[in-house]
Amino acid sequence: MILAHTSDAWVMPRARKAALYAHVTILGGFAAPLFLFLAGLALVLAAERALMRTGNRRAAIGSIVGRGAEIFILAFLFRIQAFVLSPGGWAVTIFRVDILNVMGPAIAVSGLLWGISRTRSTAVLAQSAAAVTLAMLTPVVRVAGWVAWLPTWGQWYLRPSGDNTTFTLFPWAGFVCAGAACGSLIASARNRREERRLMAGFGVAAVVLVAAGFYTATLPSIYRESSFWTSSPTFFAIRIGVMLGALVLLFGLQQGRTMTGAMRWLADAVERFGRNSLFVYWIHVELVYGYTTWLIRHRLPLWGFAVAYLIFVAAMYKAIDVRDWAVTTWRMSKFGKKPTPVAVA
Repeated sequence: MILAHTSDAWVMPRARKAALYAHVTILGGFAAPLFLFLAGLALVLAAERALMRTGNRRAAIGSIVGRGAEIFILAFLFRIQAFVLSPGGWAVTIFRVDILNVMGPAIAVSGLLWGISRTRSTAVLAQSAAAVTLAMLTPVVRVAGWVAWLPTWGQWYLRPSGDNTTFTLFPWAGFVCAGAACGSLIASARNRREERRLMAGFGVAAVVLVAAGFYTATLPSIYRESSFWTSSPTFFAIRIGVMLGALVLLFGLQQGRTMTGAMRWLADAVERFGRNSLFVYWIHVELVYGYTTWLIRHRLPLWGFAVAYLIFVAAMYKAIDVRDWAVTTWRMSKFGKKPTPVAVA
């Protein structure tokens, strides 16, 4: 996520012609799907935990739907913050459709799909069907005439509209649904042996999805108009496959708790960034695109960008410490006790 934004904002135009920058762009392009995919996966695990703790399915559904609504509201607060901290833009940018605008409704809908599914198998099927439907309908919605009859801001959620739309519900909400389907499968694993078997299945599915995606991309399109990099279901399948592969890799790192040194630190750092991804997203975007780093905007060669990127990642990691310290200090002054690590996260 940080790689995608910093490379877009800081690399000079001349350096963007290099092959290395193209590879960086492709790698950074997986940040948004991962952000949404893992949000869907986490929402199911949270719902399952709440159901196990309370035995109240309706309350568990309410907590997930409420979380989706909260993130949707945060999307507008985030744009207001950007408008205030970087004055000079148009007020209409407050309503720009960004990733949180998509994540919030997608989490709410996925929570409802989980709630109405009485078994985990049904939940997996429902979430998977939703993901496939959103991906397959994307090229259709992009060119549909009826979209023009919707209010302008409603159109922004369905198909790109210049700078007013960074993400759309089709197909991006599908990544949340796909993550929720994986979360339901993970929740069904009753022991480590079943977890390992499930991850092996994810690995096979990853290979199949990537291979099928690349193969079908060579075939004539079934759509009147479709772009591989933006609206094609084939690229959607490839990205799901890559993310499943990444999930298997991270599971392997998690199993290797006996590792020491740099690899152990790296695994712990990845976990910590993951638990605090929304916080890091919230603070780093304005720092990257705002006045704070204006002096290096589109001015760095690739080697200079690499140095700046590593420094910025370290700063964001340290910002989590500062945030935790501030929360702890506030809780101590107000309640006279430290919060638990879970409460801080």
